[in-house]
Amino acid sequence: MVLGRSTLPMQQLLRMGRGAVIPLDAKATDEVWILANNHPVARGEIQISDEKIAIAVTRAADVYDYMAGGN
Repeated sequence: MVLGRSTLPMQQLLRMGRGAVIPLDAKATDEVWILANNHPVARGEIQISDEKIAIAVTRAADVYDYMAGGN
């Protein structure tokens, strides 16, 4: 799954310890990419219930959107 993206300087990444949080550019309502062998196969949505997180498949992936960095 690709839940979001982030750009960090290497120094900041190296200073991070266990339990560090990396902020992503996505919201909980955004669609996620579902990958198989690093190739997009579907899109999905995050579903949170109590303490469980699941991904529901919503549609087939468009490989051209993925390559373009589309949301």
